[in-house]
Amino acid sequence: MKKYIVLFFGLFLPFLLFGQGDFLLENNATKATIPFKLINNLVFIPIKVNGVELNFLLDSGVEETILFSMEEKQEVSFNNVEKIKLRGLGSEEEIEGLKSTKNILETHGLKSKDHMVFIILDQSFNLSSHIGIPVNGIIGYKFFRNNFVEINYQKRKIIVHANNAKFEEKLNRKFKKVPITIEKSKPYIMTTATVNNQEIPAKLLIDIGNSDAFWIFENDKIKLPNKNFPDFLGKGFSGDIEGHRAKIDEFSIDEFDFKKPIVSFPDSASVRNVKMVPGRIGSVGGEVLKRFTMVLDYKGKKLYLKKNSKYGEPFTYNKSGITIQHNGLQWVQETVHLETVQVAATIDELQEKDKNNNNFKYKFALKPVYEIVNVRKNSAAEKCGLRKDDVIVSINNAQPYKYSLEQINNLLKSEDDIWINLEVERNSVVLKFRFKLEDEL
Repeated sequence: MKKYIVLFFGLFLPFLLFGQGDFLLENNATKATIPFKLINNLVFIPIKVNGVELNFLLDSGVEETILFSMEEKQEVSFNNVEKIKLRGLGSEEEIEGLKSTKNILETHGLKSKDHMVFIILDQSFNLSSHIGIPVNGIIGYKFFRNNFVEINYQKRKIIVHANNAKFEEKLNRKFKKVPITIEKSKPYIMTTATVNNQEIPAKLLIDIGNSDAFWIFENDKIKLPNKNFPDFLGKGFSGDIEGHRAKIDEFSIDEFDFKKPIVSFPDSASVRNVKMVPGRIGSVGGEVLKRFTMVLDYKGKKLYLKKNSKYGEPFTYNKSGITIQHNGLQWVQETVHLETVQVAATIDELQEKDKNNNNFKYKFALKPVYEIVNVRKNSAAEKCGLRKDDVIVSINNAQPYKYSLEQINNLLKSEDDIWINLEVERNSVVLKFRFKLEDEL
């Protein structure tokens, strides 16, 4: 008999035992420090699963630990495996998966025993191509549940602190304390949205795994502003998430005010499988959270916030209208200059050696291939003729593999109205395009 489980960003499986698979500090330590990579406002941490190191997205919007892109990690063994069906965020149908128990997860002084994981078998679900680094899983509630979890976005460090009065006293002195609720294993915060000069209470999921500033689900009080554009918002377990982007007047989290933030409004089809907690109208994500050092205290139902130097930065978005991802690797010939020491008896002989000696050699290296996977309607990219599946040959006259995917995305989010020159390969023909980044909002 097949089991069907609903699994989404905001996962809830009510039959699981409380306390199973929690992360605990080892050797009676009071804290553990974990370095992380910050890409597109998302936090990625290394975690060993049954002894094999994998790369995880840290996501407060999920309850269970989810694995995918495992084809290159065949050495990972799993225990007590059974087949299930998974369904979640995105507009498509359920996908095949596995459930496994009795696993051991560990990282930098934290350890979780008897950990349940869900494994997505569909290899088309692949965050690595969208992020630009290998991503093998998502981890959420069980990472946060037992301890104070400090996320220092500027230092790229997570510090997990044991629950103790001394550290809590320090937090109260240096941070702003904001009450939260923990509902269905996820943290929620009350904020205020100002739309058309009207203040509206807004209950939001604190979603570290969402790269945008705010997501809002339309309701009777909050409607999509007239000035907006359709856009690809991300990828969920059941397919692409489509929606619109727009600006609203203001968002406030306690004493912290954000003027003219860019808000994403996901389409109803993309969130139809999400079981909302009462009163929730959206999420606050990494584009806002990265402006703070933050500490989540699930047990005490508190969020501690302290501004960092990113706090006052303007909100940006991809002005080009194209979504780019990795599409495999290619062999590239590179020239490598050699540092050599010339040995000669006379000056004339040395000059003759320099004349005849080429101090370089060629080597071949695997480099990423980038392709366009989405073109926004009425965007600058669409108007100039770019299409989905175009493979990028050059960006502003530079070879694309010289850039990371994040660097390319940052270029397309430029605050300035700059020109972008792209060469692409389409049906074995190289085409040239030129367009200007322009603010549609």
